[in-house]
Amino acid sequence: MPMKVLVIGSGGREHAIVRQLAASDLDPVIFAAPGNPGTAGLAANVPLDPHRGGDVARFCLEEEIQLVIIGPEDPLIAGLADRLRRDGIAVFGPGAMGARLEGDKEFAKEVLASAGVPTPRFHAFSSTDAALKHLDKIDLPVVIKACGAAQGKGVAVCSSREEAEAHIRKCLDEQVFGGSGLRILMEECLFGPELSVLIVTDGQDYCLLAPSRDYKRIGEKDMGPNTGGMGAFAPVRLPPHLYAEIDGRIVLPVLAELRRRDIPYRGVLYAGLMLTEDGPQVLEFNCRFGDPETQVVLPLLKGDFLDLCWTTANGNLGSFLQGLHEVEELQPQDWTGAGLTTWLRHSVVVVAASDGYPGRYVKGRPIDLPDGEHADRWLVHAGTALEGDRLVTSGGRVLGAVGTGMSLRDARRAAYGLLDQVHFEGLTFRRDIAGPGEGD
Repeated sequence: MPMKVLVIGSGGREHAIVRQLAASDLDPVIFAAPGNPGTAGLAANVPLDPHRGGDVARFCLEEEIQLVIIGPEDPLIAGLADRLRRDGIAVFGPGAMGARLEGDKEFAKEVLASAGVPTPRFHAFSSTDAALKHLDKIDLPVVIKACGAAQGKGVAVCSSREEAEAHIRKCLDEQVFGGSGLRILMEECLFGPELSVLIVTDGQDYCLLAPSRDYKRIGEKDMGPNTGGMGAFAPVRLPPHLYAEIDGRIVLPVLAELRRRDIPYRGVLYAGLMLTEDGPQVLEFNCRFGDPETQVVLPLLKGDFLDLCWTTANGNLGSFLQGLHEVEELQPQDWTGAGLTTWLRHSVVVVAASDGYPGRYVKGRPIDLPDGEHADRWLVHAGTALEGDRLVTSGGRVLGAVGTGMSLRDARRAAYGLLDQVHFEGLTFRRDIAGPGEGD
């Protein structure tokens, strides 16, 4: 009898997860709650509210769901995984204690400090007056972050005092980010390329998925406000010593600190790093798969994704990893779980967004898509909906065009070639994702 799996969420990350599950040799029966028009082709969409844990649990028990994969951060922070585990349901995703690493950036800083992991210096404030007084004492630029989860939009890199004051007031006075912005971090600004590292762990064993790089700003050359992510590529080639340094200086100490604090963690821990001249430093933690990193990391998996999630959710990740013995050309020697990734291929995703995002944008615009799907390129639905039989925009990030290839250039060409065939009024995208200088 095939395994029944429920994927929680409705964005591009969840469509990518459903797509990878559907490719499993285990041939699972997949449900998505609430899902989107993209998941509907591969799974049964269910109109469940992820924030109503009792309803989700009842559905799982009635349908005999064996595994739940929680995509977005908000249900994790609210404790949905804890609620489901109390009913004996296997969950890929941390409980509320682990998800606090994303839900409370000040707490994450405390964990990093206790673990001795390098991270930018910071001060925390809940008073506008205190924050502004501190602002007058420090050098610019400065990074100002809402302490809570704000879908990637609560962070501002401020080059002037005016910018910094505006973001402080946006968080603390205007409460643009709700409760997430009622306390802020004022953090030193570091320089260097960023790197996303997705750590799959069952609390004891762990593996690292392909390192990736996303593009957070809305405009080319990293101009404009932060977004949830406008594109990404994987794998990122690193100097050989960095693989071991990231593993030894960051991943191992953080996981050990979680165990020391008796914080159980089964799922993905996303470490957002900056590669500075002094070595890698942790900018942030997320408690789930990254979006859009998931769209480029999952296509590079060599193992069965469903098996990976199932063994992790049940505390048996070690047995899964024992089967990863194949050595591949270009595979780094000091990247735990390197055998789970193919290092011979590349993947790129470019996000098609609504004009005005990450600010106000218009919904309900008709979308025209190309016919068919190719082996080296496909579309991931993020902010789409059906009005009758017509596909329309329903979010800021509407679609992701994914391309793969034997070189980064080929993958990039496939992604942008596909995006050229997508049309809706106000479509906007960055033209420099995985551009020159990123290398193969």
